[in-house]
Amino acid sequence: MGSTPLQYLTLFLPALLITVYLLASFPRPPTVPIIHTSLAHLPSSSPSWNVYPEDLYSGGAYANLPLGRVRYWLIGPEDGRHIVLIHGLSIPAIVWKDVAPVLASRGYRVLLYDLYGRGYSDAPQVTYDTTLHTTQLALLMQHVKWDHAFVVGLSMGGGVATAFSAHFPHLVDGKVALIASAGIMESSDISRTAKFMSTPLVQTVSALPPFQHYMRLLANTSKSSELCETNPIQEIVRLQTAHLPHYNAAVASCLRDGPIRGLRFAFQSLARSGNQVLLIHGTSDKTVPYKYASKIHNLVPQADLVTISDGGHDLTVTHASEVNALLLYFLTDEYSYKPRG
Repeated sequence: MGSTPLQYLTLFLPALLITVYLLASFPRPPTVPIIHTSLAHLPSSSPSWNVYPEDLYSGGAYANLPLGRVRYWLIGPEDGRHIVLIHGLSIPAIVWKDVAPVLASRGYRVLLYDLYGRGYSDAPQVTYDTTLHTTQLALLMQHVKWDHAFVVGLSMGGGVATAFSAHFPHLVDGKVALIASAGIMESSDISRTAKFMSTPLVQTVSALPPFQHYMRLLANTSKSSELCETNPIQEIVRLQTAHLPHYNAAVASCLRDGPIRGLRFAFQSLARSGNQVLLIHGTSDKTVPYKYASKIHNLVPQADLVTISDGGHDLTVTHASEVNALLLYFLTDEYSYKPRG
């Protein structure tokens, strides 16, 4: 009669455990992530540099956080109600240039900052997942000694704001505004070009010195200088691609791993939080299609959904007056949303 599997296990297990015991060892200790430089560390010789100066807003400073320096600005009266503005995937805090000063002029203390890997914030060589982004904001608020704030997010920043309210609910002061918000996008709605650009092969090629040299030459052309005046928001993408060695990798990681997708749990948490929620979305948004406004509204039914007819994705630039009016009313104590019948 043959031996059973249990008998074989009983026979060989002691020898196996002794072998594992003798060979057991720890791997190498974890290493400190590589920190890539921001625009603050690079030469300002490009004509396109003027599109996003380091002192675009007053009250600028740097916070030395564990994963690199973070550029932030505090504008508005020091005794004003606190509000944080979170930008999106590819364009740093310049995207709030027509919104932040208005909020500050109406008495709010406004915190703007560049996400890791964008603008004047350093770029750690890590996975750019949701936790990285929410922890960055939590540590920044600790740095400026804020216990709570209203939170406003644009595009991917909407996903960051929503996840932040789930991860750090005690830091949210009862109001969350989401503009053209990502967070639950489906892979089918992310362009083939974006998927191609985020592949490891393309990222490897784009990090090569010849490619970087070519992008710098392109950014220094006269055409680039003209774009600074006619379309500065889009020109900042080319400026970062040319001058930031880890920018493309950071954006690609956000597309693969970051707060673009997979945040249904966070929106459901927001629905249970008791926070007042404002959703603003344009019907002609080709980056985060308008259908996601309805999907988010279904997950957060108490939210007030405001539709901007024919509005595209960059609402804080193209429809700044409407966005400002909506935010200023939403942030007041008098705001009270009653679901439309």
